[in-house]
Amino acid sequence: MSYDLLRGLHIIAMVAWMAGLLILPRLFVYHMRATGTEMTGLFEHAEQRLLRLIMNPALMLTWILGLALIHVNSQTRGPGFLAEPWMVVKLAGVVLVTGWHGYLAAARKRLATGRNTRSERFWRISNELPFVAAVVMIVAVTTEFG
Repeated sequence: MSYDLLRGLHIIAMVAWMAGLLILPRLFVYHMRATGTEMTGLFEHAEQRLLRLIMNPALMLTWILGLALIHVNSQTRGPGFLAEPWMVVKLAGVVLVTGWHGYLAAARKRLATGRNTRSERFWRISNELPFVAAVVMIVAVTTEFG
C-alpha cells in the first residue's frame, strides 16, 4: 500500500471520528431537552448508532492506520521521529481525544439510564473540545514544527 493512500485513509477515518465527537455532545443537549417526551427514545437510538456505527469504527481505523503510518515513518526516518515536538503534540492529542471518546461513551450510557450529571451548557461548551484538539494536531503535523 502506498504511503499516500495510507495517509489519505487515515485522514478520512480521522474526519469521520471527529464528526462523531462533534455531533454526539450536541445530541446530548437535544436529548436532555426532550427528556420525558416520546423523542427521548429517538435520541437514545441516534446516540447509540452514532457511537457504534461511526465513532467506534472510525476510532479503530484512525488508530490502526496511524500506527501503520508510524511504522512506515520509523522505517524511513528512524524511530527517533517519535520524540520530535510535532509528533509528541500529535500523540498527546490522540490520547486526549481517545479519552474524550471514552468519556462520551460512558456519558451516553448515563444519560440513557437517567443518571446524567452534566448540564446542557456543559455539553454545548465541551462540544468544541475535539475541534480545538484537531486544529492543534493538524497544525503540528503539517508544519512539523520543532
